Amino acid sequence: MTPIITVLIIIAIIVVPILFVIGLYNGLVKLRNRYKNAFSQIDVQLKRRHDLIPNLVETAKSFMKHERETLEAVIQARNAASSAREAASVNPGDAGSIQALAQAENGLGGMLGKMFALSESYPELRSNQNMLQLQEELTSTESKVAFARQSYNDSVMHYNNKTESFPANFIAGMFNFGPATMFEIADESEREVVKVEF
Repeated sequence: MTPIITVLIIIAIIVVPILFVIGLYNGLVKLRNRYKNAFSQIDVQLKRRHDLIPNLVETAKSFMKHERETLEAVIQARNAASSAREAASVNPGDAGSIQALAQAENGLGGMLGKMFALSESYPELRSNQNMLQLQEELTSTESKVAFARQSYNDSVMHYNNKTESFPANFIAGMFNFGPATMFEIADESEREVVKVEF
């Protein structure tokens, strides 16, 4: 073998693994950035949801004077969810903050459900144009949140699959690419099949 061929073989033995590691690392970075971007889409929709709630409560307050506790509980749940959203948006890779956000959002959803159930006793409120418009906007936002959550969970699954698969798992371990947490429904009752009776 000539010295040139020997040098080329040595260079190839050194360069190919380096390029392989660089490719795996860059792929993990792209997947991590993808799930962080997907979380930012949830963040936008949740902020919109949280911004609608004070207007909804103000509209309901004039009709539901005797339901002050419920309205205050809705605002408290909204504030807790907003704080959890802000904490999770700082680091969407933190499992604790994502779980806290899911719990806070679940609590807010429960309080909104209670408020809407109580509003059924107030016909004037149900027919109020502002209330109807806010409910429509909230319903639209809920759909967008669900879609954004699905996109986020898909991105997290793809990222986690890559970080756990061979040989990327070695690169993920060396460069601290930890697992990401899905944004899942915390209340098991929401997973149950709704019974429809005629």
